Amino acid sequence: MIDENLIASLGLVDDETEQMLKLLDAESTDEGAINMDSLLGEDLADLVPGRLIKGKIIGYAGDDVVIEVGLKSEGLVAKNEFDHMEIRVGDMIDVLLESLEGDGGIVQLSRRKAERILNWQRITDTCNEGDEVEGLVMKKIKGGLLVDIGVPVFLPASQVDIRRPQDIGEFIGRRLRAQVLKIDTDKRNIVISRRKLIEQEREEAKRRLLEHIHEGDVVTGTVKNIADFGVFVDLGGIDGLLHITDMSWGRVNHPSDLVKIDQKLEVKVLNIDMDKEKIALGLKQKDASPWEEIEAKYPVGSRVKGEVVNIMSYGAFIRLEDGIEGLVHISEMSWTRRVNHPSEVVAPGDAIDVVILEIDKNKQEISLGIKQTEVNPWELVGEKYPPGTIIEGEVRNLANYGAFVEIEPGIDGLLHVSDMSWTKKVTHPNEAVAKGDNVQCVVLEVDKEKQRISLGVKQLTEDPWLEAIPGAYQPGMVVRGKVTKITNFGVFVELEDDLEGLLHISELADHKVENPQDVVKSDDEIDVKILRVDISDRKIGLSLKRAQWGDTTGSDDYSNDGGGGGRPEQFGGGSSSGGMGDHDAMGTDKISF
Repeated sequence: MIDENLIASLGLVDDETEQMLKLLDAESTDEGAINMDSLLGEDLADLVPGRLIKGKIIGYAGDDVVIEVGLKSEGLVAKNEFDHMEIRVGDMIDVLLESLEGDGGIVQLSRRKAERILNWQRITDTCNEGDEVEGLVMKKIKGGLLVDIGVPVFLPASQVDIRRPQDIGEFIGRRLRAQVLKIDTDKRNIVISRRKLIEQEREEAKRRLLEHIHEGDVVTGTVKNIADFGVFVDLGGIDGLLHITDMSWGRVNHPSDLVKIDQKLEVKVLNIDMDKEKIALGLKQKDASPWEEIEAKYPVGSRVKGEVVNIMSYGAFIRLEDGIEGLVHISEMSWTRRVNHPSEVVAPGDAIDVVILEIDKNKQEISLGIKQTEVNPWELVGEKYPPGTIIEGEVRNLANYGAFVEIEPGIDGLLHVSDMSWTKKVTHPNEAVAKGDNVQCVVLEVDKEKQRISLGVKQLTEDPWLEAIPGAYQPGMVVRGKVTKITNFGVFVELEDDLEGLLHISELADHKVENPQDVVKSDDEIDVKILRVDISDRKIGLSLKRAQWGDTTGSDDYSNDGGGGGRPEQFGGGSSSGGMGDHDAMGTDKISF
């Protein structure tokens, strides 16, 4: 029996009631009669929003597709939810019941949400963590990318590639293969990793590569990274290092001058370290080294042309040809000029002539010279300025030991302090000359190997110690002089310009003198007696007390010391800055100056 009250309680319209009655009155099928309670249970469940139901496309209404779902009114689905799908009237589709009370009593349906629910069920039923999936990158979101694999899943930026890209947005619109990292069924979240999949594939490819690759093989790879020291080339599973020194036989300032990212390169395997899984690659080794015939092509002593390619503080690098460079050391730039920096002589880009000085094939080094392209002026100096030649030049520089005098441009001679005066002891050259002075000198010696010329000023005049001084100052003479310096061992007395004698402390008075200033003062003019004129040592010995005695004995008469102190074993003289004395065992001062 049909329970019409129950049907009425469901609130079905007349058409729906009539249809249901027809179904109930129909004869039972082979499987058995329709169960009323079962039919009503299914209909009631389908009326709950959020459930998936079947629907039939029956037409169009503006921008919407009309779907018949067996309820009291049809449902509408926007056409844009049918992207990439052909819409045909009569097709059955799955939709999600969103609301039973839409605008105008129209049932609100969603085909897209239904598809996602079905896809989620399909993925969770068929996919596990670690499985490979493929999807389309939809957009860039915070921390990574949103990828559609049937449902939107999250691809973290750190998992996009082995090396994190500068802009992950470049992957938008691309289809990617990845591995499922995590599935959260409660929150309906899935996290995937493209990097994990690439690493696994590279590990397998690396294993196969290391089994078959050998040193000397020429292989093809892709430039993946460029550093200051070289290039990392992906050989398919493992990166090999192409060092900057192995990129070209010529000079390479930076690897980016020769290669670009993602460029395909054919390289030669130089070395394989199986333990560390490292491969050294070479690009220049594909061609023969230009150093193979270097000695025959550039014999030592030959003159060649080159280009200045780099300047350092110690010299300049000259390119003779691609892959062949030599060094001109700063000392090989000029015969005569003192070069402080190579930039004073050459500049980058200059084309110059050089001479091959030395070749080290093993170290791939060539020593070059610029000055050797010209005649060494020092080869001619000995002929132009033999010893005894009188020259005139400008004082270019002063040192503690002498003055440098320019003989001709680039050729300096040394005027040593000991060769400035016969009679005056010069302790510093500024006592006799100044920078910029023009002086006349005589050439004393020329050393071509050491490139030195010794000059003298005093040699322009006769040595007064040969005749003039011995003739004018003889032992026993009493002469007048001026006290110029007082020391603890005696007093220096100026007899004439640049000529001094030493008045030893023991010759100051008849009594023992502790301090010479007790007897004489600086600038005092005193009469002294000449005791000794030593031509070989250029010294004159004097005595004050003997001059006061009026003693006329010779220089060798030291028997009568007038009761004075100890006698000098050696007298000084002939120098305004005589040396300091030292004491012998008897307490007597030994004078040397």
